[in-house]
Amino acid sequence: MKIDKAGLDLIKHFEGFVHCPYLDTALVPTIGYGTTHYGGRPVSMDDDDISEHVASIFLETQVNDVYAKAVNHYVRVPINQNQFDSLVSFTYNLGTGALKKSTLLRLINEGELTLAADHFAQWCHVNGRVSKGLVYRREQERELFLS
Repeated sequence: MKIDKAGLDLIKHFEGFVHCPYLDTALVPTIGYGTTHYGGRPVSMDDDDISEHVASIFLETQVNDVYAKAVNHYVRVPINQNQFDSLVSFTYNLGTGALKKSTLLRLINEGELTLAADHFAQWCHVNGRVSKGLVYRREQERELFLS
């Protein structure tokens, strides 16, 4: 599967657009809609500004080349497009390692989709503290997953 418009829109909403390189909360150079790599290399703080159109292309490429592939690889049971999109958003935000080790994934693969959905809320901390923004993101991902 590949992410669809609803999934990309969800990621764009939470990542927000920034036209110039910046350091994210983990101090990783980032640009556009949370893009950390493009053109086969990491974003640099010396990179040129980009347009929203270019940022959308970078996002869709990175999402499908890395995060959608990970969801396709790790999820072993059939899921619908909304479930897929919510998992790609989750993985884009937290990384493929977080998905791989999560109880959320284990429960999905056991066919416990409703129970699994409750585990989105476990992933709302930044530096050991609850982030209101991540609480809201996980709620939206859960809602999409269950729709």
